[in-house]
Amino acid sequence: MNNKSTYLTVKDHSVSGEDFQLIYNSEYDMLETYPQPKAEKLSEYYKSDNYISHTDAKRNLFEKTYHLVRSISLKRKLKLINSFASSEKKLLDIGCGTGDFLQTALQNNWNAFGIEPNSHARTIANSKTNNQVYQIDTLETFENESFDVITLWHVLEHLPNLDNEIKRLHRLLKPNGRIVIAVPNFKSYDANHYKKFWAAYDVPRHLWHFSKTSISKLFSKQHLKVENIKPMPFDAFYVSLLSEEYKTGSKNPLRAFWTGLQSNIKAKRSGEYSSLIYILNKD
Repeated sequence: MNNKSTYLTVKDHSVSGEDFQLIYNSEYDMLETYPQPKAEKLSEYYKSDNYISHTDAKRNLFEKTYHLVRSISLKRKLKLINSFASSEKKLLDIGCGTGDFLQTALQNNWNAFGIEPNSHARTIANSKTNNQVYQIDTLETFENESFDVITLWHVLEHLPNLDNEIKRLHRLLKPNGRIVIAVPNFKSYDANHYKKFWAAYDVPRHLWHFSKTSISKLFSKQHLKVENIKPMPFDAFYVSLLSEEYKTGSKNPLRAFWTGLQSNIKAKRSGEYSSLIYILNKD
């Protein structure tokens, strides 16, 4: 434990109201949520009508805006995976939520499979994808080197055993395939600005909080190499809206927009966007 120290204490604003510590791991330059809920209790922290990736709700302007931005993001994600396509075009989307990205891939001739542990989200996703979404145990049934592209859109931070999950990704990826991972970046301007109110900490659902160094080190242990990093500029605005609400009780859209804009402007120089997409291949 010599290489670990307390970085922040953060509240679960969404479900429980409990406090959690963020422990800084200097070896990997990452934060670890402590204590981490036991596996059998983790699902209880997702039981909220406001957990937007598990619902298709459009009840208010915020949710409508989220879905509009998501439709733009889907086109960008499709363009990205198309650049890695082989003739087979075989895709695995882990943590596919309500299935919009998977549906987009299927509509564009990908042989696509989804994994979603949340039963409610999985039911919605299966209604859009002709039942192409499965429980997490199904991962063990796929053959080695099955997929051209494996995607985890804001999923890696939720997975309890990182080393085992990364080993499995390596096993499932074809020799010339790509893993595409999107995660929040605790080195961003908006993270530093909001500190304990930064919504992308999202404890305890987010078990890990990554930097560029940590992603590179964790995956290199399994002979997976970061070949490119891309920004997710919309995330700075979305996260700032939520962070304002946690900090002040109101979304303060103008202030949130200004913070998100500053974050993206500063990230053009530093590369430290609110969220980043990492593209990895086998060494």
